[in-house]
Amino acid sequence: YDMVHYGHSNQLRQARAMGDYLIVGVHTDEEIAKHKGPPVFTQEERYKMVQAIKWVDEVVPAAPYVTTLETLDKYNCDFCVHGNDITLTVDGRDTYEEVKQAGRYRECKRTQGVSTTDLVGRMLLVTKAHHSSQEMSSEYREYADSFGKPPHPIPAGDILSSEGCSQCPGGRNPWTGVSQFLQTSQKIIQFASGKEPQPGETVIYVAGAFDLFHIGHVDFLEKTHRLAERPYIIAGLHFDQEVNHYKGKNYPIMNLHERTLSVLACRYVSEVVIGAPYAVTAELLSHFKVDLVCHGKTEIIPDRDGSDPYQEPKRRGIFRQIDSGSNLTTDLIVQRIITNRLEYEARNQKKEAKELAFLEAARQQAAQPLGERDGDF
Repeated sequence: YDMVHYGHSNQLRQARAMGDYLIVGVHTDEEIAKHKGPPVFTQEERYKMVQAIKWVDEVVPAAPYVTTLETLDKYNCDFCVHGNDITLTVDGRDTYEEVKQAGRYRECKRTQGVSTTDLVGRMLLVTKAHHSSQEMSSEYREYADSFGKPPHPIPAGDILSSEGCSQCPGGRNPWTGVSQFLQTSQKIIQFASGKEPQPGETVIYVAGAFDLFHIGHVDFLEKTHRLAERPYIIAGLHFDQEVNHYKGKNYPIMNLHERTLSVLACRYVSEVVIGAPYAVTAELLSHFKVDLVCHGKTEIIPDRDGSDPYQEPKRRGIFRQIDSGSNLTTDLIVQRIITNRLEYEARNQKKEAKELAFLEAARQQAAQPLGERDGDF
């Protein structure tokens, strides 16, 4: 769970629906570095991010990279759940091999249109192709398709022809790389709480980009949540073009549809305004019956006419500035990626090579007559 995004949240949502209590194991930095490469976030950051997802009941820190029956029994788990991609050890073995053989493994669908590889690619390229109103540029597509790959194309004869790799032209892994995320009303319904404010609840409004939803956002929302005994937090998400106006460069890294799901997955958020106005107006406050408006310690950029976007809640005396205690920002995350660009490209190349080798072995295994198959694959 490095660079936790709405794809991870959707996996956890599906997993929680399969049972009554969801325990999520999160690996240490050392384990990830050994099997995958250097993580973007520290283990403490990752533990807290996963715990903030509303479908998670418990987090197990320092979970072993290979899931065994002993681990399941230790935490009284009936079965474990993983996405329909593969996770391999440093020596190329399936990390769920033992629990699969014991019949204590379940699978959920991977979320199309998002991958850590894609997000890293967006940060490294100064392009706005990922914004909701933009077409993907040929430069971004070319970079995204080759991110972490060797500089030379794979010979045609080496392209996997197995059904499992039908989505990976040119030998591309079917679980990494870029595909367009398509927002649907059903997906929003799955993520949304569907609950309206109840009598006695304190309606708190917060607004921003909430880009690359991270631990800084979680800390802010958690502290905001503590302001009331029965809080109902509404998060207003600005349009991509609005965010780009005040953040510049190629921000936001995640488009509005993606940011919506990321914020809805947070246990501290009750509702999201998709495409909220930049200024917190009297109309907005009245419409949502807002009791309190909160903002973090980050700079408040004036509106296009130079006015304070929070002047109305300040005038009403309902504005609070919250110190989250975290100095992590989207800018700092992007800097981490840029600083370690070569390491992340090498990590992706190593991961993809292992997965393609596994798929090829599976294809060859499936092609053999039943009597000749290696029973311990």
